Amino acid sequence: MTDANGLTDNFGRAHNYLRVSLTDACNFRCQYCVASFGEINHPSPHLMQADEIEGIIQIFSELGIDRVRFTGGEPLVRKDALNIFNKVGKLPLKLAITTNGVYLDKYLECFEEIGLRSINVSLDTLNKDKFKEITRVDAFSKVIGNIEKLIHHHFHVKLNAVVMKGMNENEVCDFVELTRNLPVHVRFIEFMPFKGNEWDHEKVYTYKEMIDQVSAKYDIEKLQDNPHDTAKKYQAKGFAGTFAVISTVTEPFCSDCNRLRLTADGKMKNCLFSQTETDLLGAYRRGEDIRPLIIQNVKSKFAMLGGQQLSNEMENRSMISIGG
Repeated sequence: MTDANGLTDNFGRAHNYLRVSLTDACNFRCQYCVASFGEINHPSPHLMQADEIEGIIQIFSELGIDRVRFTGGEPLVRKDALNIFNKVGKLPLKLAITTNGVYLDKYLECFEEIGLRSINVSLDTLNKDKFKEITRVDAFSKVIGNIEKLIHHHFHVKLNAVVMKGMNENEVCDFVELTRNLPVHVRFIEFMPFKGNEWDHEKVYTYKEMIDQVSAKYDIEKLQDNPHDTAKKYQAKGFAGTFAVISTVTEPFCSDCNRLRLTADGKMKNCLFSQTETDLLGAYRRGEDIRPLIIQNVKSKFAMLGGQQLSNEMENRSMISIGG
């Protein structure tokens, strides 16, 4: 493996973390999302196929990537997901996944075999009726049951909750209460603008508002954040788990970013908000060396937020087509 210097941008940020979207489809139909709906028996030809995912990730690994997170859409709607995990699991990488949790029970044995121990479950509410209202799917009990199975099998479990005014800001303390006895790590995410999600700054429930709400009820302490962390970590004193806030809107964390993204259709993005992309899949299918393309993409990374200002007029894909 080469060192990560080839993946260092013009601001001195070395990148070792790749987020790989397996699909832009989902088994949920969330109101604020524009995902295609359902399971995928055979991935569309314009998406990366299993062997291509393995081959492209291997090249990233040779350039210095040592962490890969599978995302979507919902990555587990792909019928060949198990094949993908087994292939990539043979590479010298630390693996993780972000999922809505419905199909997790089918993959626990595989994850244990390939050493994938970090699992983020997207869960915006702890209310069963509100869950169905948001997702348009009656799967709350299944998701909660699978989270309990993850804890029982000693996985590192994070719960991702996008907090929006008028939707779930009144549940922030309920999520923190979960961490009293459970070793889970709740991550509150400020509502971010993407194509089609009807973002409005008035809907953003801010980092400060979240901390003020929690500190009014609990005795909390700030924890030490690790290098490259996107989340500001806290713990209610005496609790088993922790909570954190991803403050992309009010306090961006771009200066220490080590992340790159690969969309399900094989486009590389050097920032969640980047306007430009590099077509790695097309070049890979033509038999070209994609290493120079990867390195050039990293070198073109802006200092902050893809060179844009956060607004509902940003030029970008929808979040579902970028990968969560």
